[in-house]
Amino acid sequence: MKRTVLHSIVLMFLIMPFTVHSQELRCNISVSSQKVQGTNRSVFNTLQAALYEFMNNRPWTSNAFGVNERIDCNILINVDDMLGDEFSASIQIQSRRPVFNSSYNTTMFNFLDNSFKFKYVEFDRLEFVETNHTSNLTSVLAYYAYIILGLDYDSFSPEGGTEFFKKAETIVSNAQGSSDIGWRPYDGKNNRNRYWLVKNLLDKNYSPLRDFMYKYHRQGLDVMSKSVNEGRTSVFSSLELLQKVYRSKPDPYMFLLQIIFDAKSDEFVNVYSEGMPDEKSRAFNLLNEINNANANKYEKIMKPSS
Repeated sequence: MKRTVLHSIVLMFLIMPFTVHSQELRCNISVSSQKVQGTNRSVFNTLQAALYEFMNNRPWTSNAFGVNERIDCNILINVDDMLGDEFSASIQIQSRRPVFNSSYNTTMFNFLDNSFKFKYVEFDRLEFVETNHTSNLTSVLAYYAYIILGLDYDSFSPEGGTEFFKKAETIVSNAQGSSDIGWRPYDGKNNRNRYWLVKNLLDKNYSPLRDFMYKYHRQGLDVMSKSVNEGRTSVFSSLELLQKVYRSKPDPYMFLLQIIFDAKSDEFVNVYSEGMPDEKSRAFNLLNEINNANANKYEKIMKPSS
């Protein structure tokens, strides 16, 4: 069953009725210019409004989304420097997904991209062409729109987001001939860039992480309102998929695995803090193995339930 069907089934029970719209994202955009001194401040407000329009009013898929099906996301652009129409910045991207039959939203993606330079002339219309790298500003925003969509679709059907990851991959390919940073294998440190993110998402060596997205969300979190025990069992099975990738070590940095921990480590603690002693122990041991950097955080799992 396709993600759009599953998505509709899940959310029609959350809020009914809904009106069909083509827009897929409910994206909050913030542009911070605190580090930039002595310049026209209105350009940042204009840029923020233009980016809001670009992300929220452009159709990114051919599927129909209801108002309450739109994917919640936040984008924060911190401008470090500005010289004429050239901006140096970082961009923080976060997205969320509702858990079935609850008021809880689970974090899907939480990533800081420090390799973000772009040109923007106030009041110019933002254009994006899928076949060409004409603007680094719109290419980066479109790239992350497709990453957000792909991860969301993956959580509703096995590898359901592939078409969107391939669109993001095309944006990467189009940018290879440009001088803009963040698009090539050697940009940045430890493979933390846009090139490696989408390459890993489409790499068969990382396919268990794609399976994790479906099993953890659709078969784990989404069933907890019906059966907490069944949900926790599926969550643990999904963690074993992360363990499989960790032990196979597809590359020295395992960037994509770290992306998941950045989004989910706190939630893993919350899921198992109220578990049975044997569940707590198994989850703690597994998480401590595959994400030892957060060992202190995972110790909370072992504390007695209140």
